[in-house]
Amino acid sequence: MTVNGPDQRGRQGPSPLEGERIRPLSRWQIEDRLRELGDLYAQTSGGGPRAWNQDRELFLRRLAVEVQRPGFALLVAERGVLREAAGVDVVLTGCAYGFPIRAHGPWWRGLDRYLPRDLRSLAACGRLFAIAGLVVHSEVRTQNQARAWNLARRLQRRLLADHSAGLTDHPAVLGVMLVDRRDTVTLRALRSWGWRPVAADSKDAPGSTRCRALVVGP
Repeated sequence: MTVNGPDQRGRQGPSPLEGERIRPLSRWQIEDRLRELGDLYAQTSGGGPRAWNQDRELFLRRLAVEVQRPGFALLVAERGVLREAAGVDVVLTGCAYGFPIRAHGPWWRGLDRYLPRDLRSLAACGRLFAIAGLVVHSEVRTQNQARAWNLARRLQRRLLADHSAGLTDHPAVLGVMLVDRRDTVTLRALRSWGWRPVAADSKDAPGSTRCRALVVGP
């Protein structure tokens, strides 16, 4: 999965009163805006221009694979910025994407080892949703993480709500991620946005796990 937002100080965070507009993109719209999405990822990945180019290409390759998954959904956050000569420009400030987990799909193999049985059963009825990417600027991770209007929280909440709206009776949906245990920056960011770790049933847990499962939602 992808969580972008390096720990950089000195940037002024957006006022919660401004608020970004969050909206979904169709697959055709994603293709049209690949350059913007790649630029957003590069801007939030940290490092110098050379690292930006490498990170950007890797991100776009991963996205090209993920977008083919059944039920894939991508949200963007946008804000209007006033330009003196050009009026108002629409600026991309974040994105999040994911897909429902199928109990017998290829992404499920491996993930099922990390979840307890009661959560695994949610995949059979479409109530388990993998949030595979969450790209935001650094202030979203370092400021007001617990606020409902925090952009990362808004994006992940909207992804789950949109998926729930497409299910019969609109049941509660649980978001899930697998994160490398060594990636403490990502783990800390996710915990600040309401994610919580879960463990597989002891007899089903793998002997040595490189990743950790986290969930968000009810």
